[in-house]
Amino acid sequence: MNKTKKKIWNGNVRDAALSILMEINDNQAYSNLLLNRTIKKYAIDPKDRGLLTELTYGTLQHRMTLDFYLEPFVKGKLDAWVRELLRLSIYQIVYLTKIPPHAVVHEAVEIAKRRGHKGISSTVNGILRSVLRKGVRSIEDIKDDIERISIETSHPIWLIKRWVEQFGKEEALAMAHENNHPARMTARVNLLKTTVDDVVKELAKEGIDATRGEVVPESIQTASGSLANTAAFANGLLTIQDESSMLPVIALDVKPDMKVLDMCAAPGGKTTFIAEKMNNQGEVYAHDLHEHKLKLIESNANRLGIESIRLSSGDSRQLGTIYEPSSFDRILVDAPCSGLGVIRRKPEIKYNKTEQDLENLTKIQEELLDTAYGLVKEDGIIVYSTCTVEYSENAGVVHNFLEKHTDMTTVPLDSFVNNESLAIKDNMLQVLPQHFGSDGFFVTAFRKK
Repeated sequence: MNKTKKKIWNGNVRDAALSILMEINDNQAYSNLLLNRTIKKYAIDPKDRGLLTELTYGTLQHRMTLDFYLEPFVKGKLDAWVRELLRLSIYQIVYLTKIPPHAVVHEAVEIAKRRGHKGISSTVNGILRSVLRKGVRSIEDIKDDIERISIETSHPIWLIKRWVEQFGKEEALAMAHENNHPARMTARVNLLKTTVDDVVKELAKEGIDATRGEVVPESIQTASGSLANTAAFANGLLTIQDESSMLPVIALDVKPDMKVLDMCAAPGGKTTFIAEKMNNQGEVYAHDLHEHKLKLIESNANRLGIESIRLSSGDSRQLGTIYEPSSFDRILVDAPCSGLGVIRRKPEIKYNKTEQDLENLTKIQEELLDTAYGLVKEDGIIVYSTCTVEYSENAGVVHNFLEKHTDMTTVPLDSFVNNESLAIKDNMLQVLPQHFGSDGFFVTAFRKK
């Protein structure tokens, strides 16, 4: 039996988590999108949604560690869903101390009965009881440093090797551990409508304790609560966005009445921030490859009260056939990338990406920059950004671009130089997740001489 029975166990958090984990395995779906869909599909009680999130992300984040713990107890082949159920159960036993181990075993056996048959439920029961009786083996016994870090943090060996080479062992270990911590909730205040202090007061009335962000003046952060369900969000007073994702727009240094191009705009967080920074005066041309994603940008712009954005779909590498040369004062190239800076939001990324993927992406990134080069005015600025920490996609792309276009030079990131949380080298900003609890991000700005 290769496929689990398609039965929905309404209200059961662990069965719902198992369904999410299986869909990620089978279809390489994104965990953050599946979570909301599954909450509705399984009619998960609001008080249990936090546990569903914890089980889903925790099991995903620690998958390789859980397999290391599980391996000595498995004899023979397991169906994929059974292995995932065991991972889910061992995660609870090892990491969630508030859940009694016998309750974890009982729940796993019940799920196995519903999804499989008596033989499978007996196997699950036997393996989990052996784990309880004998305990899990020690990761400290792994002698090779890279392999130990890989298993300890549940990141592939090839990825740990690259990070050690690029950042050193200490930073690589810190980043890998940080990727297994929950992402904090941050948002950007819409200064067209309100102020940061007023939004903080408004959220307090709704029971949400918000404070100012770490590095961006317009940002706020919260420890708990859903910002998307607040009146402040509905009324266009804020946009949910990671703080490091706001940095490229600050580097762009836009002014009212400029003509600005956002080449890879969806889902539109940076696009709307550009318009806000321009005081909704001027023109922001937002392009994205996928037409259906433009509706999300339009919806957010309407909610925020922004009217200066012009939307269009298509391959942005072909924009030179649409616009005249030297058409724009500013261009943002927030390029498609490996996403290795947002692993804690999408843990499946670290298992699905390969080294070959990184090489394929750099070609697209360089082609986008080449297109931007032809469209920016003299003395205009291009900002290149990614949500990855990978050298080949970041500094490597920058160096290749400067070699090819000798009339381009990098611009000092003056807005950031006085902030100790931001690591700038050679006019390039590389944010790592451990720097200030934000996503990994890269930003550099070019000026056309």
